[in-house]
Amino acid sequence: MSRLSAQFLGAPIAHRALHDLAAGRPENSPTAIEAACRAGYGIEIDLQLSSDGQAMVFHDYDLKRLTAEVGPVRQRSAAELQQIPLTGGTDTIPTLEQVLQQVAGRAPLLIEIKDQDGAMGANVGALEAATARALHGYAGPVAVMSFNPHSMIAMAGLCPDIPRGLTTCAYTAEDWPLLPPGTRARLREIPDYDAAKACFISHDASDLGAARVADLKVRGAAILCWTIRSAEAEATARQIAHNVTFEGYPAAIPA
Repeated sequence: MSRLSAQFLGAPIAHRALHDLAAGRPENSPTAIEAACRAGYGIEIDLQLSSDGQAMVFHDYDLKRLTAEVGPVRQRSAAELQQIPLTGGTDTIPTLEQVLQQVAGRAPLLIEIKDQDGAMGANVGALEAATARALHGYAGPVAVMSFNPHSMIAMAGLCPDIPRGLTTCAYTAEDWPLLPPGTRARLREIPDYDAAKACFISHDASDLGAARVADLKVRGAAILCWTIRSAEAEATARQIAHNVTFEGYPAAIPA
């Protein structure tokens, strides 16, 4: 089982890169990624799938919130998506391959593969395969994670040498209204950590006191957390977490 390198436990990790719309840096944009590299932060990005099977660096399933377009990302080709401007900046939607060429090992890259099943089930594989193709031969520090454990089980087969983790939380009905109660209850206990051959979790900061988080930490799991938005919240999270994913404030980089 691959271990999370020390680089992921040092500098704080910029959530969706070092985005700041006031500065013309949309989330997950090449401009925000470059800013994070230059500031010395780690970088967290998200992946969605294009209609022609390419891994695109984009958070949402639909284009509406982050662009002037509407409709599912998955209904557009990579070439089409690469022509769509991100609202608030001059960038367009990048592919994972483009981002890997840009980062080129300058920062640890934490990649979240968004659930493609729709209900955290086993209907996944295409985005994982696209991610594996893009990562083939990449020499920089990189790790992958997902809320959907089936995604990480797939990645264990596709990229066994790349560290894997589970994005986790309390799975409340308020935050996850579309998931069946039984699914929420199951995922809350992080039962697939071993099946995914994971070495870390990235847990909701508001739920870091959960017993299962403590259990995994004792077992040697690296504990990351999301999403920290102030120095005070960071100090609290670091009582449990080894590192934080942050946005909206200048997180301090350890000396």
